[in-house]
Amino acid sequence: MAGRFSLRRAAAPDLVPAEDSALEGVSWTVFPEAAAEPAAPAAANPLLTDKLLDAKVRLHRRLIEEINLSALEKLPEEDIRNHIQQLVSQYVLVERLALNTQELNDFVSEILDEMTGLGPLEPLLKDTAVNDILINGHECVYVERQGILEPTGVRFKDEAHLLRIINKIVSAVGRRVDEAHPMCDARLLDGSRVNVAVRPVAIDGPLMSIRKFSKKPFNLNKLVEVGALRPQMAELLAAAVKARVTLIISGGTGSGKTTMLNALSAFISEKERLLTIEDAAELQLQQPHVGRMETRPPNIEGKGEIRQRDLVKNALRMRPDRVILGECRGEEAFDMLQAMNTGHEGSMATIHANTPRDAISRLEQMIGMAGLPMTVASIRGQIAAAIRVIVQLSRLADGKRRVMSIAEITGLESDIIQMQEIFKFVRTGTTPDGTVQGHFQATGVRPRFLGDLAAMGIKLPGSYFDPSQPL
Repeated sequence: MAGRFSLRRAAAPDLVPAEDSALEGVSWTVFPEAAAEPAAPAAANPLLTDKLLDAKVRLHRRLIEEINLSALEKLPEEDIRNHIQQLVSQYVLVERLALNTQELNDFVSEILDEMTGLGPLEPLLKDTAVNDILINGHECVYVERQGILEPTGVRFKDEAHLLRIINKIVSAVGRRVDEAHPMCDARLLDGSRVNVAVRPVAIDGPLMSIRKFSKKPFNLNKLVEVGALRPQMAELLAAAVKARVTLIISGGTGSGKTTMLNALSAFISEKERLLTIEDAAELQLQQPHVGRMETRPPNIEGKGEIRQRDLVKNALRMRPDRVILGECRGEEAFDMLQAMNTGHEGSMATIHANTPRDAISRLEQMIGMAGLPMTVASIRGQIAAAIRVIVQLSRLADGKRRVMSIAEITGLESDIIQMQEIFKFVRTGTTPDGTVQGHFQATGVRPRFLGDLAAMGIKLPGSYFDPSQPL
C-alpha cells in the first residue's frame, strides 16, 4: 500500500445485505497506480484539517449520488453507521488519510452528520453548554457559553457548503432563502430559533444565528435556582397565571422572554384550550390542549403571506380560553388587546422593551400601526383595561438574565396609565471580573389583584411585600 491509488466504482454485494438496502451494491475498489512520494505524517502536516474537510465534503457528495436516501432513512441508525464505516474506511485508504481508530470513528460521525444532520453544526447543537451559534461566513463561527461569546474551530468547506446547510434548515419548515428573498426566519425541529441573511444583504457571505432551546424547558424553580428571580416573585407570578391575570413579558433581545413565557405557561390549567401564534414556532407548552399557528412569508410571486394579525383574528373564532402571542411587534397588538378585553383573560405575550413604561409606549405605537382612527386616550384606555402585569427581564453585562421588575397597571388617570412596581432588582456594583452585583427587593406595594387571587382560593403572605424582609 505504499503506492498511489485511484478510486473506481465497483459492485460489492458482500458489503451490504441483499434485501432492500439503501447502500446495496455501492462500494469502491482500490487499484494501485504509479508509485508516489510517501505522505507526510499527520503531526507534521499543517494542512491535514483542510484535507480532512475537503475529503469529507467530497465523500459526502459521492455518497449522496450513489445512495438511495429515502431507503436510508428506514434503516436502523446502527446499520447505517456500519455501512458508512465500511465505505469510509475504503475511502480513507484511497485518500491516504493518516487516521487512527478514534479519528476514523469521528470522521464517520462527521459524514453521518453531513448526510442526516446539519454537518459541522451538529456537535454545537448537541453541546448543552452552547446557548447561541453565530455564523459569520463559512470560516467564522462563534458560540455563546454562559453569556460569553467565544470563537470555535468549526468551519465549512466553502460558501456553497454553508448555503447547502442553510437551505436544508429553511426548507424543512417550508421557507426559502435566495437572492430574491435574502432574509429568513426559521426554526429547527426542537424549536430553536434560526435567522438567516445571505448575499446580497450579507456582504461577506451568509450570516446565520441559532438561538438554541433546552431539550428540557426551564421551569420557575430552575429560574429561581439560577438566580433569575426569588421564590416570592415566582410564587406571585405563578398565582397570577392561575388566576387568569393578563400579563406581558418585556425585555431586550436575548433577555429570556420566551423562556419565562414557557415557564409561566406551566401554571395554566390543563382544562383550558390554548392557541399560540408565532412567527417561528418555538414555544414549548406542556398542556394537552394546545393549538399552534405560525405565520407564512409571501411566495415567489409575492402572494400568500399570512401575518400575525390574520392569525390572531382567526384564533378568536377557534374558541380559545387563552391566546398566547410569541412576540407582539406590529398591528396585531390591537387585536391582541381586543382579545384580552373580551373574555380571554389570562392571555400572554412578549414584547421588546427596556422598561415597563417603554413596553406601554411600544404598545401604543404598534396599535397606531393598525391605522385605526383612535385617539391616544382611547388607545391607553384599551391598554389599561387589558393588561394587569408587566414582567421586565434584562440580560446584564455579565451574561446573566434577571427579572428586573414586576409592575402592575392600576388604571388610567388624566390620560396617563398608572403603574406601580411590586418587586425590583437593585444593582449595587460590579466586581473586577465583570460580575454584576445586586439584590431583589420588594417595594412595599401590595398588588391590587390580590383580591382576585383570594377569590380563587390563592393566598400570599403579606411578608412577601414587606421591603424590610429579605427576599
